[in-house]
Amino acid sequence: MASKRNYSRELEKLIEGLGGRVPTLLLHACCAPCSSASLEYLGRYFSISLLYYNPNISPAEEYEKRLYELRRLLGELPLEHPVGIIPCEYRGEDFERMARGLEGEPEGGARCMECYRLRLEEAAKAAKEHGMEYFTTTLTISPLKNAAAINRIGEELAEKYGVKHLPSDLKKKDGYKRSIELSREYGLYRQDYCGCVYSKMERDRIKEERDDRLAGDQ
Repeated sequence: MASKRNYSRELEKLIEGLGGRVPTLLLHACCAPCSSASLEYLGRYFSISLLYYNPNISPAEEYEKRLYELRRLLGELPLEHPVGIIPCEYRGEDFERMARGLEGEPEGGARCMECYRLRLEEAAKAAKEHGMEYFTTTLTISPLKNAAAINRIGEELAEKYGVKHLPSDLKKKDGYKRSIELSREYGLYRQDYCGCVYSKMERDRIKEERDDRLAGDQ
């Protein structure tokens, strides 16, 4: 049986091999909290452009709220190299089209895999269009996301578009813990659901069950 890959170590080895060179990186950003520690770490070694492409986020007001927090973070977080955001309008219809037929899938199932692919493919396209050397995503900083699947999809898209995928498992080495610390330090809005209408329904269901249990204990 093949050994489990350590994407965090792969990234460390890649950085060690840079020899002080600062390559360009297209970093897909899902929100400010996940971007905080990701930028703090990757910003030491790469010249980063952020792509905020998240058509899964619903409603549009939530999308704009997360984008505002991301822009605010960029204005306050000290970084070694300037970081810009590649403009991307809200395209909720992209996610709706992708999710057709997958509405009944559980969180973390096939719908989520396709959502990873949807956003990573846009990142790969943007990286190629803007002449970036690498692309990756902040999604791997979340312990709720499947880092192995995200990296696997990224590698497939790298081959398709001819842009290098940067391996990552950013939650490792206390990356997720650091994102929480930075979120507190900068007072970042931390949402309590992934973003899509289905994750919001799951959050509401769990909350209702918890409230029912608490009411039953009284």
